[in-house]
Amino acid sequence: MGVVRDIFIGLSENKILNDASKQMGLRFGAQKVVGGTGVSDTLSCLSDINNQGMSVTFDNLGEFISDRGEALKEKNNIIKMIKAIQKEGIDAHASVKLSQIGLHIDETFCYNNIKEILETAKETDLFVNLDMENYVSKEPSLNILDKLLKEYDNVGTVIQAYFYDAKKDVRKYKDNRIRLVKGAYKEPATLAYQNKSDIDQSYFEIIKTHLVEGSGFTSIATHDHNIIEKTIRFIETQGISKDKFEFQMLYGFRKDYQQDLVARGYNMCVYVPYGTDWYAYFMRRLAERPQNLNLVVKSLTSSKKVQAGAAAVAAVAGLALVRKAIKN
Repeated sequence: MGVVRDIFIGLSENKILNDASKQMGLRFGAQKVVGGTGVSDTLSCLSDINNQGMSVTFDNLGEFISDRGEALKEKNNIIKMIKAIQKEGIDAHASVKLSQIGLHIDETFCYNNIKEILETAKETDLFVNLDMENYVSKEPSLNILDKLLKEYDNVGTVIQAYFYDAKKDVRKYKDNRIRLVKGAYKEPATLAYQNKSDIDQSYFEIIKTHLVEGSGFTSIATHDHNIIEKTIRFIETQGISKDKFEFQMLYGFRKDYQQDLVARGYNMCVYVPYGTDWYAYFMRRLAERPQNLNLVVKSLTSSKKVQAGAAAVAAVAGLALVRKAIKN
């Protein structure tokens, strides 16, 4: 499945397709995994999740931001959503990609943008998580986090298990609220584990490390039931309080399992992306789990008319390559 994953990652990084998809609305099954395109429909989605006994973290979708004006627009979109959530009293926190608000334009510019977001969030103790992207973004993101932690207690970040230095980073932030993930980007063997079993082992190790060695809240973000159940057994053996951690899953994935964990008394948080810039996010979800291609096929075959335009043609062509790779 390595070839399949590479194809989807390649599609996710195609700027032309990303730009074209913004004009199309949610397509190819993306509506199954994206909470909405605007504030109003997304708030309805978040409220519904709260009513099921789960909290949410919301992510304003957007990538390839290289223009200051665009970065400021996305910063304002995030602040707008934070204020709307505060007004509606929704149980939620924010997930913010620093690359979306200027990380690769100017670090000082980015730092000022995230500070403004944190100031707005702090008014009602809303937590802000700095999403982690590829390795190029890792060091500058952590540099900004370190500066922020000197002023704010409502900010944390993500540690990706496939990096060789994941445990070192977990120990550095053991007393902070951290989200732990396996990792969703294509990284070289010089930096990251390539084998699933190695990644799984690293992931379980950093989960244990953060739960046991520090005082920070642990967000365990995975759909892997084997790791979740293994973690639950470890937690029970160690007598770790359920107030010290939560499980996180993506919106639209394993809903029954999410509800099962809630029924068993565990904290569950659902990661809900929203916005028009959905294409790269959706392609990476397909890269992580190629079986989700069924969402795309169903979306295309159930519509009366396949959407015209370069984005639709290119996406279908790319997916045809994927299906061929799966057969091979």
